[in-house]
Amino acid sequence: MSRPVLHIGNKSLSTWSLRPWLTLKKAGIAFDENVIPLDQEETRERLLALSPAATVPVLETAVGNIWDSLAICEWVAEQSPALWPEDAGLRAIARAVTSSMHSGFAALRGELPMNLQREPTAKDMSVACWADIERIQALWAHVKTGEGPFLFGDWSIADAFFTPVATRFETYCVPLSTEAAAYVQTLLADPVYKDWHAAARLETWDAPFH
Repeated sequence: MSRPVLHIGNKSLSTWSLRPWLTLKKAGIAFDENVIPLDQEETRERLLALSPAATVPVLETAVGNIWDSLAICEWVAEQSPALWPEDAGLRAIARAVTSSMHSGFAALRGELPMNLQREPTAKDMSVACWADIERIQALWAHVKTGEGPFLFGDWSIADAFFTPVATRFETYCVPLSTEAAAYVQTLLADPVYKDWHAAARLETWDAPFH
């Protein structure tokens, strides 16, 4: 294999796929991408051929397949350590923040799915979802260093994990603090993300939209 292949889901829907895609791009690692449309008859069979998890994303490398978005991002960071903050303390906090997003905020995920083909409109949300929104804003305010536009100054894997959240906040017209809104716009204005977004808008696969 001359270079890795990133197997991803629909760009309009797959938050898990967006994160390692951004990370690979930011690292400058050349890779091929293969889109496996979600919720199709053959989707599960195709995914099982790539990993026992039968989920996207999967990074196919010369030494084996890696599944799970955070595991893939950590593999990328081994090739490009600058994807985490240089300072050991900040690096530990960045990993904690990233892990919080990786495993938490279930109400937000369930009620406000990423959908880059949905025109921005507000949506009724539960108390639990509003609580997740407040927690995320508090988390950003707590860790943001102020030394640059991203959470830890320069772009990091932590920003990759919150980019899908930024899309949700925009899509569902979520009211945010001034600081949180500025961070959302920073993530969505990033040229690498904008390439993903443009491709997502062109997708034509049938999928469950919300």
